[in-house]
Amino acid sequence: QVQLVESGGGLVQAGGSLRLSCAASGSFFSIGAMGWYRQAPGNKRELVAIISTGGSTNYADSVKGRFTISRDNAKNTVSLQMNSLKPEDTALYYCNALVRGAMSASPVNYWGRGTQVTVSA
Repeated sequence: QVQLVESGGGLVQAGGSLRLSCAASGSFFSIGAMGWYRQAPGNKRELVAIISTGGSTNYADSVKGRFTISRDNAKNTVSLQMNSLKPEDTALYYCNALVRGAMSASPVNYWGRGTQVTVSA
């Protein structure tokens, strides 16, 4: 079983910064792409940023230039540095990872429980 545990959320004023971290633990063969998603009340869960094992990244247009995703493959962690935060960034942020349990197994999508980010005006 794989667990993803997020940390680093909180309350910040507009223009401020936060750094989210997510650590994967458990028994698995490998981790593929990792990413961050968010969901605000009444909205669908949306992709914020994603990073491949090789470091290729993709961002939602709304966060480009403000957020930076990174990962440490040796530690099985992924982070999201969020700068110039806006009230519309307020949401529950979820960590996501594509995990292969065994070399021959198909990858499975895992989610963390989420960490709340609240940006005040």
